[in-house]
Amino acid sequence: MRAFYIKEHGGPEACVYATDYPDPVARPGEVVLRVKASTLNYHDIFTRRGMPGITLRLPVVPGLDVAGEVVEIGEGVEGWSLDDRVVVDPINRIGRGIVGETIDGGLAEYCAVPAHQLIRIPDNVDFNTAAVMPTAYATALRMMFTNGRVSEGEKVGVLGASGGVGVCCVQLAKLAGAEVVAFAGSDEKLARLKELGADHVINYQEKDFLEEIYSLYGKPSRRGPKATNGLDVIVNYTGGDTWVKSLKTLRVGGRLLTCGATAGFDPVEDIRYIWVFELQIRGSNAYTREDIVTCLDLASQGKLKALIDETYTLDRAAEAFARVEERRVLGKVLVRP
Repeated sequence: MRAFYIKEHGGPEACVYATDYPDPVARPGEVVLRVKASTLNYHDIFTRRGMPGITLRLPVVPGLDVAGEVVEIGEGVEGWSLDDRVVVDPINRIGRGIVGETIDGGLAEYCAVPAHQLIRIPDNVDFNTAAVMPTAYATALRMMFTNGRVSEGEKVGVLGASGGVGVCCVQLAKLAGAEVVAFAGSDEKLARLKELGADHVINYQEKDFLEEIYSLYGKPSRRGPKATNGLDVIVNYTGGDTWVKSLKTLRVGGRLLTCGATAGFDPVEDIRYIWVFELQIRGSNAYTREDIVTCLDLASQGKLKALIDETYTLDRAAEAFARVEERRVLGKVLVRP
């Protein structure tokens, strides 16, 4: 079958497009899917580069997010039929492993996965939309609602708002009734974020985002009328040199929400702001199966939009990887066989 796989850890040259990759077979407890859509995440870049402390068996087909239809059913599998439309929960919650990392993922014509990781796609949700929901959107849902408790009337800032997680954070904050400030690096991206509902947009390449927040909401103070200045919530899953500035945007008791560190996991810290302003740092580690189901339900109700930036075929998957790695993405990059 045709597939785009990682032959070794390294740069772009570590990936290969092939037309003779072995076809998967459904072992007991598994099904084989005909892949209809797969979306890339920055996690796929980390898988290709190699992650400290994690040893992977290569080659492996990347692509955590997989939507498709069942074409083969292994021994012992119940509750599923041929041609069922499904999306995969990438995390094996009974055994171990992650689709697209420890077992072959979605950048291929076919994909074999344990049947307990399947989630049925609502009838009015297409494959492209379903493929967007697991990693980025479900992570955003857990961060914003389950752990972040974003609520009506709050002022919420979203760094990295143009990425897959970010665009969902903007939508979820608006769904909660919050006032949203979205940060991105180009006017084109900012215009699209406005269309998604962002109340204010800031180009962090041209302006100091901290000063812009002060201009909008005032500089936070520990006491008095100005104690309500600043943001109630800021989303920062980039880390790096934006970390301390993010702390400085928050009012007394404000919340910083994080689910990653794409720009660096060991930023300079200034913990004075954490204790002086009694800030709350709330982390979210990926998502649950229920988070994915909730996102699919919201998409089915028309409350959550799958923003797809560009669609590629398997033979152009290297271009899709480059687009993600170079952060030239607004929303999600889709790959279809």
